Amino acid sequence: MTTVADVVEVLETAYPPELAESWDAVGLVCGDPAERVSRILVCVDPVESTVDEVLEMDGEMIVAHHPLLLRGVHGVPASSPKGGLVHRLVRAGAALFCAHTNADAADPGVSDALAESLGLTVVGPLRPNPDGRTGIGRIAELPAAEPLEKFVERVATALPATAGGVRAAGDPRRRIRTVAVSGGAGDGYLDAATRAGVDAYVTADLRHHPASEHLSGAGRPALVDVAHWASEWPWCEQAAAILRDVLGGTVNVTVSTRRTDPWTVSSVPG
Repeated sequence: MTTVADVVEVLETAYPPELAESWDAVGLVCGDPAERVSRILVCVDPVESTVDEVLEMDGEMIVAHHPLLLRGVHGVPASSPKGGLVHRLVRAGAALFCAHTNADAADPGVSDALAESLGLTVVGPLRPNPDGRTGIGRIAELPAAEPLEKFVERVATALPATAGGVRAAGDPRRRIRTVAVSGGAGDGYLDAATRAGVDAYVTADLRHHPASEHLSGAGRPALVDVAHWASEWPWCEQAAAILRDVLGGTVNVTVSTRRTDPWTVSSVPG
């Protein structure tokens, strides 16, 4: 019998909690470690849609990337949005486990999954930890150089579609061979990507001013901006594969395909 505790052990081995940033909230959010688990849902966001999904499949556990309760919490009344989710899970006997910045920094982690989905070969971390192996982001390479406009098509084809799509900043004809990637919000690592000397940097949530200031310098990497959810979704299959492998098929692990990106409508002026 596989228990919640068994699943937590596997996940904390793959994504050690000590790799999490000091401000983060990772680990088991709710659930009885002794309870049996036979069906697990892996997703990016623990939101109403994915809670619906795990309960519809009679699942006993959600493994999510984003924390449900990140900031200080003094109560989880069922009348509040997040408290309501906790109550629904508890009533159904379903656990919730979150691996956030520890999954970002792990080897392999979120950015490895993103790089793999884009057909890139990882050569090292973008912001390495002292061990030189783990850390935020990855530096990677394409098999052969290609124009930025073709590389953007590669990214758009590889990642799930979102209303925001994929956008890039830089000369469309620029040849791209080396690439830095960072799943999730990554404009805090623009300088790291520049120091790495890569041709392009793929991340999410790039803001106007940091992007503009970045591009004002000579020789800096082109920018490819994708939806936050889409950049982290490839990690779900990575985590699911680890669970399937270590637990030896004793649990049914499903990757959610429900789009939980908050943006739902887009329009490009003619």
